[in-house]
Amino acid sequence: MTMTAPPARAARTAAAPAAARGARASARRREHVACGVLMTPFLILLATVFLIPVGTAVWLSFFSDDQPGLGFGPERTVFVGLRSYTAVLTDPTFLGSLGVVALYCLIYIPLMVIGALALALLLDSGVVRLRAWAQLSLFLPHAVPGIIAALIWLYLYTPGLSPVVELLAKGDITIDFLGVHTVLPSIVNIALWSNLGYNMVIFYAALQAVPREVIEAAVVDGAGPVRTALQVKAPLVRSSIVMVAMFTLIWALQLFTEPMLLSQSSPMINSRFSPSMYIYDAAFTRNNYGLAAAASVILLLCTVALSYGVTRWTSRSQKEAAR
Repeated sequence: MTMTAPPARAARTAAAPAAARGARASARRREHVACGVLMTPFLILLATVFLIPVGTAVWLSFFSDDQPGLGFGPERTVFVGLRSYTAVLTDPTFLGSLGVVALYCLIYIPLMVIGALALALLLDSGVVRLRAWAQLSLFLPHAVPGIIAALIWLYLYTPGLSPVVELLAKGDITIDFLGVHTVLPSIVNIALWSNLGYNMVIFYAALQAVPREVIEAAVVDGAGPVRTALQVKAPLVRSSIVMVAMFTLIWALQLFTEPMLLSQSSPMINSRFSPSMYIYDAAFTRNNYGLAAAASVILLLCTVALSYGVTRWTSRSQKEAAR
């Protein structure tokens, strides 16, 4: 005689997996709703401050204001396609500004990353006394707005006003900080003074997360302070180094405040010294918004391409190091 489960028990057994699946689906829906609620403010902010401006710039770059009838007719906006991009890419002043920013990046980024990392390693090693006060004093210049910092250094660079120039002159040393060969290093100096302490704090925070056991093991193995810093600590904060280098690159490509203010006292800095100054001049001096939008899109593409290249290069280096 064959025994069969009671109908009620069989129904409950069959319904159990369905109930579990329903509970899991309900939990996933709640997670999706929660993620959507939490991500909504970020997405709104992203669209407001990035996607909409970028889309507007791309749209404006395909149009231009022309006056038909030998310039005597009413001004109208017409579609010009890639004409603005061609004009930007064939403009020697824009290409020259890209070269200036490239040279600026080659000088500024290594000095910034190496200098901030060196200061953080010194603070972490305990060599510097009154560590908290040293960290605060190094960070304070970053609290000064960029315009104020540029004005301070403009005062220190200007002959007849600067106590630094006067002191050097007493020692028969004449330096034109705003000359043709020194203006770019002078701009680099302002940027370093303003941002070195901020990046040092980032590296110092990363170094605090390094396991003390690893450092103690290196010391037991006979590693000195310099070897411990370079071969133990620095590789362990590689991700922070990459992040600082990438952010520094992005900000360096947008060079604007320092040369714009120094241009009032130096003929070596013209209105199109950097790509950002070129964009400002095209939009607000020449009233050519299509040209300014095209230059903005080109600068954005250069920034994205370089950032992507840095990311891929560092990822490949980390994979090779892991092997």
